[in-house]
Amino acid sequence: MGSGCTPRGRHVVRAKIGASCPVGAVFIGRRATGEIYSPDLAQRYPDRDWILTRILWLSGCEPGKNRLGKVDTMRRFIYIHGCPDTEPMGVAASHGCIRMRNADVVELFELVETGTPILIEE
Repeated sequence: MGSGCTPRGRHVVRAKIGASCPVGAVFIGRRATGEIYSPDLAQRYPDRDWILTRILWLSGCEPGKNRLGKVDTMRRFIYIHGCPDTEPMGVAASHGCIRMRNADVVELFELVETGTPILIEE
């Protein structure tokens, strides 16, 4: 809790959120706000951690590593989600989530089901 680090190890997709939302839909607290991301919106809210398009909410499978207590992936609200396509990929910039390009997260969202295993490694 509070580390901002992406939890490593075995996980599963616990929930899929945003199936009917348009590309660029903005989420706060796993709820679509009705907004669509744009540079103008970003300028109005410069401190938002942009969670866009789709959310795959993860749940850890390894007690003491990414499940239960202060290391629980689900309670930390760790997702695979879309972000602004202008953001760099492959660098730590979220609060522990895995960010993807919007088109890529839509494609992944359609390929996986709830319960799909996910392995997060360095």
